[in-house]
Amino acid sequence: MRNQKRPKGPWIHRFAIRFFSVILALLVYWVLGFLVEDIESIPGPEFEEIAKTFIDEALVEKEKVLKSEIAEVDHSIENKRDAMELVRNTSSNLQETIKQLIELQKLTVQKSVSLPEKEQATLSMSLSQFLNSQKQYQTHSTELSKLTDKKRTLESKELGIKKAIEAQRKPAREEYKKLNDKHDLRLAFLQLFILLPLLAVGVFSFVKKRNSIYYPIFFGYGAATLLKVSLVVHNYFPTRYFKYVLTLGLLAAVAKLLIYFIRVVAFPKAHWLSRQYREAYERFLCPICEYPIRTGPRRYLFWTRRTVKKLVFSNNVQGDEAYTCPACGTALFEECSACHKVRHALLPHCQHCNAEKHLDTSLDESNAAVK
Repeated sequence: MRNQKRPKGPWIHRFAIRFFSVILALLVYWVLGFLVEDIESIPGPEFEEIAKTFIDEALVEKEKVLKSEIAEVDHSIENKRDAMELVRNTSSNLQETIKQLIELQKLTVQKSVSLPEKEQATLSMSLSQFLNSQKQYQTHSTELSKLTDKKRTLESKELGIKKAIEAQRKPAREEYKKLNDKHDLRLAFLQLFILLPLLAVGVFSFVKKRNSIYYPIFFGYGAATLLKVSLVVHNYFPTRYFKYVLTLGLLAAVAKLLIYFIRVVAFPKAHWLSRQYREAYERFLCPICEYPIRTGPRRYLFWTRRTVKKLVFSNNVQGDEAYTCPACGTALFEECSACHKVRHALLPHCQHCNAEKHLDTSLDESNAAVK
């Protein structure tokens, strides 16, 4: 059976395919993100609505009244402090004036001169004003103390009401958490209800179309969908459960890949065999047991997979006669049935006449079973 030959194309085209595959995956992830965000915008339970069924409205109103009274008392205390500050400043000015007048009076006594009537009147008036200021300051201080006591009383009442409301709010929070968890779970199932079929399509296309020329499209779409599904599961499901889901998923994926590669080695397809045999011939090693192909000038040399490039010889290891591996007995060079020249026995085409030969996978399977 003739294998379909596909040219690799220029490197710029291969780069463009990989680049636009990544862009496609990003766009798919972007679109799925819009879909998930629209679902998440569905409104859930409101705590205030739930709290109304658990909290006494009379307590709430009383708390509001107390807050209003406390605010008024705070405003009065602030005004009273401002008034006391003003009286304090006035008293300080009067005290300074009185000191100056007393000093002036001392000078006049020392000089045996009486203080002028105008200064005496000023001193008397200043003393009177100073005493009045002290009385006003004492009055403001007493009122400030009463306001502070009133504020403490109101705050004590408010604290008691807050404790009562908090006791009623606790079951409201529990009910809200329960309803919110149900809402989140509903959103998660709704998102997965939409995303899982899309992921199934991506996985099916990835598996069934892996040999298609449009394989990068299916790979990008499937990878983006898988990532979005994983994030949705991680966001909505508890970590203690998500770690098991993730671990089991990874175990399934690794087991599937391991089984796949074991089967590729044990029961290889024609194109894999052709590639394996081609690489072995290029290194002048038996494709089955990796024993050196000693023909022509390499008859008495030794090399391995790593040292073969150090040997400087012609790439034509094929002689004029058929050659069989002396280690495993596999025919490596044989006579072509079409042109009767010596050709590679394990490659699909003759290098002389291009005659095609069907690769026998049973040979590799039997050797793999023996190994």
